[in-house]
Amino acid sequence: MDHVAIDLGSRKSQICVRSAEGEIVEEKRLETWDLKQYLAGRPKSRVIVETCAEAFGVAEAARELGHETRIVPATLVRTLGVGARRTKTDQRDARALSEVSCRVDLPSVHIPKAQSRERKTFCGMRDSLVSARTKVINTVRGWLRGQGRRLGKGSSPTFAKRVRALCGAELPDYVERQLRVVEALTAEIGEADKVLESQAEQDDTCRRLMTVPGVGSVTALRYVAAIDDIGRFATAHQVESYLGLVPGENSSSDRQQRLSITKAGPSALRWVLVQAAWALKRTRRQPAAIPLQLWAHQVELRRGKRIAMVALARKLAGILYAIWRDGTEYDGRRGAKMI
Repeated sequence: MDHVAIDLGSRKSQICVRSAEGEIVEEKRLETWDLKQYLAGRPKSRVIVETCAEAFGVAEAARELGHETRIVPATLVRTLGVGARRTKTDQRDARALSEVSCRVDLPSVHIPKAQSRERKTFCGMRDSLVSARTKVINTVRGWLRGQGRRLGKGSSPTFAKRVRALCGAELPDYVERQLRVVEALTAEIGEADKVLESQAEQDDTCRRLMTVPGVGSVTALRYVAAIDDIGRFATAHQVESYLGLVPGENSSSDRQQRLSITKAGPSALRWVLVQAAWALKRTRRQPAAIPLQLWAHQVELRRGKRIAMVALARKLAGILYAIWRDGTEYDGRRGAKMI
């Protein structure tokens, strides 16, 4: 089997092909989006790429064509000789990856399904709309403070209306322009939320995950997209570790030091799990939420509110894993046994 190492670039990519004996049989440079056509004309090979924006699309195309695919983690490639001696070129990088592949069965990161990648992209673009709206709102709030005006409490969708009511005819054109942008972004966010909720309702796994108190469509869809294949994890603790919700450690010899959470893995999912924990804490008149609320309250008494919320987010990640794995729905009575 040949070893096809590809140093991917946004426009062009470098290819180095070695035989099973380690001899270079081909080197060439192609347009990145011509790679699928190139791989279609090759016999079954092992395709090696480094993690980057283009990696998953190329890897999926190679796998569909029957090639054995490896996406090497970016944290590993340095130890394989990529960029050694402060000399880095596309040709050297492709040669280094192909040479190591001939000697070692290189590990690969998980290659998510196309649907999971699409869901991640959709959620990320929705987040960018929310972030843009927040930045524009903050510019208007800064102007209001400079004018000595105080805006009452309210939600982001009503922000423009409240500012107009406060300022009346004194509102400058440049502020009105900002308010129109806020309204346009709010409308787009609303449309994105409808699509997101529809996708979550149509997915059986998401529907079951949303039976957990505090977990809504955003959290459920992000969780399913990030985990992708529940069979990758043997235990709930492995999922919690993958999401960076477990404590780090810096110990040596007789010295033991526990650190804050590792923050490894998908940061966006970790963030929404913490938000779900806060939502769960504030839930009222929902008996299913009481066991988890009591558990979090006991942690809060010992360690403080912020640590308790991160601990609750970690527990939610484990509960969601168990529900997905077992094909069940949330049962608050099971949680009561953990108190």
